[in-house]
Amino acid sequence: MESSGILGLGCYLPAKKLTNKDLEKIVDTSDEWIMTRTGIKERRIAPKEFAASDMGVEAAKSAIKDAGLKPEDIDLIIVATVTADMAFPSTACIIQDKIGAINSAAFDINAACSGFVFGIVTAKQFVDSGLYKNVLVIGTEKMTNLVDWTDRSTCVLFGDGAGACIVGKSKARQIVSYFIGCDGSGSNLLRLPAGGSRTPTTEETVKNKLHFLKMEGNEVFKLAVKVMADAANKAITKAGLLCSEINLLIPHQANIRILMAVAKKMGLPEEKIFLNIEKYGNMSSASTAVALAEANREQRIKKGDIVALVAFGSGLTYGAVVIKW
Repeated sequence: MESSGILGLGCYLPAKKLTNKDLEKIVDTSDEWIMTRTGIKERRIAPKEFAASDMGVEAAKSAIKDAGLKPEDIDLIIVATVTADMAFPSTACIIQDKIGAINSAAFDINAACSGFVFGIVTAKQFVDSGLYKNVLVIGTEKMTNLVDWTDRSTCVLFGDGAGACIVGKSKARQIVSYFIGCDGSGSNLLRLPAGGSRTPTTEETVKNKLHFLKMEGNEVFKLAVKVMADAANKAITKAGLLCSEINLLIPHQANIRILMAVAKKMGLPEEKIFLNIEKYGNMSSASTAVALAEANREQRIKKGDIVALVAFGSGLTYGAVVIKW
């Protein structure tokens, strides 16, 4: 039987690499310190002239081609991002025009690092209802624009990139279950303080570096392990499966210690966890999207495998999706 599934996958990663050795020259840190605490070796930096939409366009084109579709076949575009080209219009509208998806509706969602998972869940509702046939979901982020390069606790973590998928009716790669949630009491743990209606941009906000992300690292770590494991377990249980039946867990690539703690909490061996954090760092909503595309391209996923995506992000948002390949 046909059900909502993944028709195509794609990603885009900027060519420029910023290594830990490079960071040693601009901030008080070391390759050993970064690797030990985060598992990150390098991250990608988008060209100055590139915005989130430009990276999203490249990932979208790749996913559309992989699905054997044309831009005109896309009914809806959902873009997950916290680094939109501008406050409005939505980045999804900009991408719609750039790729020529003239028959599609388009909107953005902001669930931070959980955005791609939330996007897939949202797309599934439209496909299951019969309203839309082919939904393009994109996670695209230029996180390096939000980084304070004098703050060694955060600047080492983030990178740029984009990933995309097409959700539609399929006999394979079916989305069998999902779970999404939020704990708004944790909204101050990871935030961009200024630039919104609460604290509009002023000379003072710029001077005080309030347009760079701020993070309470220890608190985020503790909550991330709990909510990611809980979200994954709930989605897996809804699918009528056990954690031991998961062939590959693809988590949001935030921090290697978080990911290993989640795996341990779920009782999964390391070989069942897909990791690319060493190469790209944390790309927010793009992380899970790129990881899924890479896992498929590298044939880490085989026909019949059970794959679980799981993520957490600012908000505090969290979610998981189970896919039968």
